[in-house]
Amino acid sequence: MFKTLVKPGSPRSAVVTGAGRGIGRAIAIELLDRGYEVVVTDVDGAAAERTAQEIGATLGLVLDVTDPEANRDVAARACEIAPLGAWVCNAGVGTDGDLTTLSIGQVRTMVDVNVLGVMWGVRAAADTFRGQAVGGLKGGEIGILASLSSHAPVPGLSVYAATKAAVLSLAISVASELRGDRIGVHAVCPDGTDTAMVESMDVHGGAREALAAGVMLTPPHVARELVDLFGTRRVYRTLPAWRGVLGRIGTLSPVGFMYADPMLRRLGARRLRKAGKR
Repeated sequence: MFKTLVKPGSPRSAVVTGAGRGIGRAIAIELLDRGYEVVVTDVDGAAAERTAQEIGATLGLVLDVTDPEANRDVAARACEIAPLGAWVCNAGVGTDGDLTTLSIGQVRTMVDVNVLGVMWGVRAAADTFRGQAVGGLKGGEIGILASLSSHAPVPGLSVYAATKAAVLSLAISVASELRGDRIGVHAVCPDGTDTAMVESMDVHGGAREALAAGVMLTPPHVARELVDLFGTRRVYRTLPAWRGVLGRIGTLSPVGFMYADPMLRRLGARRLRKAGKR
């Protein structure tokens, strides 16, 4: 059973970025179940509107998270529905490939969306929560989608992993900065998740093999684990926890990880073949 996060008679809105599909869509559904009036946003405005209609969300809006003012505009629209209660920075992009093989455009896009897009969303949410506090309505919740890759070396996903390590670090620091305002900041670091982004990766590439060697999660599972953090003091959670422990060991001993990596990739390749994906 999940806990309701919105008190009866005190409606709150929630914004989810990148919610046209995948984990973002699942988060929007989870927040609806917890009592929020949800605003679905996506860079694909048609997908945002379609998802909002399908799941019963209040509104679907186009949002380019790399535009600081666009984030503020969405926050204002959400406040027209009800005082803002939660903002989830889910929008993200990932392209597999070594740093030296990725194009400049691919690198810039990942940094702009995965790092700066989160920063602009957090700022828009925090400023809105602080503005509401002036009127007596204190607090709010901010959720951030990081990744297991933020803990460990991930050859073939080095840029993506770096952006996720950046937003996890951001979450930890901002959680302290906003604590006095009663604004909770929470992040989840999931292992590979069954999404279109993962499926788009080269099935013969090392990154896809590494993901297949781990635990493939579902979007609803990740969504539930993130929203469960709301209202608690916990800043982040790794899914599953044991994979986070292994990831940190890899960070502490990168040379040892280099020896283990080929074995993990062979395991992933076998799983992909067994699943008929290569």
